[in-house]
Amino acid sequence: MAIAVVSGATYMCVFGTAPGTLNVTSQVAVMVAGRPAATIMDVAPMSSISPCGMCTTVTNPTVAAATAAALGVLTPQPCIPVPVGTWLGGKSPMISGKPGLANDAKLLCSYGGSLSIVSPGQTSVIF
Repeated sequence: MAIAVVSGATYMCVFGTAPGTLNVTSQVAVMVAGRPAATIMDVAPMSSISPCGMCTTVTNPTVAAATAAALGVLTPQPCIPVPVGTWLGGKSPMISGKPGLANDAKLLCSYGGSLSIVSPGQTSVIF
């Protein structure tokens, strides 16, 4: 069974150094535990998806450039995820015409990593 994800949930990127916070922007009509319910469409960088600390992969162009400038010493840069598509997995009901986001979903980043839900923001509603 999966847990419904809501605005304020936290997630982590495999290449990030700190968790990010999910802000629901895909819909505002359906509430779960007093917060807007997230959908698989909540993927917009900086508005839905906040930074995840510092990025540690050289597949990120800013990390690659900083690392090259430091003569090959890995130089992490701000981790601003660049999503590939929508959240994957996490079977859940429709919310305002979009599939709801469940805590077992993953979001792929174009730099090679993936984001996973750490805390869904609530624990009372299970899909």
